[in-house]
Amino acid sequence: MASTSILRTAVVAGAVGAVVLTGAGTASAETEVAEPATFTSAFTAMATPDMVVNAESAPTPGEPGASGSFMYRINSDLEIICYDITLSGVTPPYQSPAKTATHIHEAAAGKAGPPRIALPNPEDDGSGELVSSGCLQGPFTTGLAPEGTDTGEGFSLAEIEADPSAFFTDSHTSAFAAGAVRGQLTEVPVGGIETGAGGTAETSSSGAPLAALGGSLALAGAAAVVLRRRSVRS
Repeated sequence: MASTSILRTAVVAGAVGAVVLTGAGTASAETEVAEPATFTSAFTAMATPDMVVNAESAPTPGEPGASGSFMYRINSDLEIICYDITLSGVTPPYQSPAKTATHIHEAAAGKAGPPRIALPNPEDDGSGELVSSGCLQGPFTTGLAPEGTDTGEGFSLAEIEADPSAFFTDSHTSAFAAGAVRGQLTEVPVGGIETGAGGTAETSSSGAPLAALGGSLALAGAAAVVLRRRSVRS
């Protein structure tokens, strides 16, 4: 019963709306930083509404027709995670008891689990899509402390590298408190494409085509889209 209560607090959005990341520059919260020159790993997730579950791990479909492309690049030596997120068909407002409504949670596919990283919520880029990109350096906090300890406290990015399938990413809205979309992390190659910081990034990732096509071809094709978008912003 206690674990169910913890998951409900950590996974299902409550009455408190999401707020912006705070605490930059302190030892108790993630800090926005420049993109590092190199990465130790890269991960992708194609998030869809059918993958959402509630706090009891029961299927709880998210927003119909919505999708999300999540690209993460990690330098675990520096505890830096860079993110490129695009949500399509997701309808704000966001809502979560955590300090943002876009997260990386620790849980296997089909299971609920607590957030370990709270990411800035994607915002409308003028095209109707919601986008967010940048880099954060730990230590990480989520703003949730169901047992008196923040669910991000003590978390290391090396844990994702050790078992990416044990983590998922999602975004919560007021209409879809359990999650508008959700996707499990999948590791993709690092190296071969220069980044704005003069280092390298992944050669493949996932995107919207993954759900329809599946397999490595979809991963490689979507990576080019994500990286081109990032290059244009730089």
